[in-house]
Amino acid sequence: MRDAYHEELDSLTDKLVEMTRLVRSAISRATTALLDSDLQLAESVISRDQEVNAIFDEIETSIFELMARQQPVAVDLRMVITALRMGTDLERMGDLAVHVAKVARLRHPDSAIPPEIRSTILEMGQIAENLVTKAGSCVASRDVESALELEQDDDAMDRLHRRLFRNILSKEWEHGVEPAIDITLIGRYYERYADHAVRVAADVVYLVTGSRPG
Repeated sequence: MRDAYHEELDSLTDKLVEMTRLVRSAISRATTALLDSDLQLAESVISRDQEVNAIFDEIETSIFELMARQQPVAVDLRMVITALRMGTDLERMGDLAVHVAKVARLRHPDSAIPPEIRSTILEMGQIAENLVTKAGSCVASRDVESALELEQDDDAMDRLHRRLFRNILSKEWEHGVEPAIDITLIGRYYERYADHAVRVAADVVYLVTGSRPG
């Protein structure tokens, strides 16, 4: 019975890692759809978000059943509570990728991204992918040192987010209000995606050490 219990706990980790893989794919495809004005790819991001939601539902169900049947304490209790928090963040990351894809769909066949912004959006997408890849590795390995690095990695996303605002507010901006709104929203989606990845990593630190990064 005890072995089966710990297999269920291990299964939570496996499902969380699978969620990181799915939301990484989602933000990658959403970025490409945005930059290439690819309607089919945008639609695939939107429709496949159900896969992320389904795994999160499985995690929630497993946690509630574990809490009811096993009444976990100490480290095991920390594991199930942290798994729920991680799952919530990862589910939200999937939603944010969908928001990016919906902007691409809304502006199709035109591109929502002016030429002078493309390199910044591409870099934001790459950083988002790197962050969630690293977060997934931390979840799988419970590597505290790597988890602590994510907050510094997120600084690069924040710098790019500020760069977008400088572009929009500059005297050289000639694309009007609607594209400015699109860029503002897109920048916020990437910035929030990165923040959730950092929170997942912070939960790894809490799971292993019992305390959160300062």
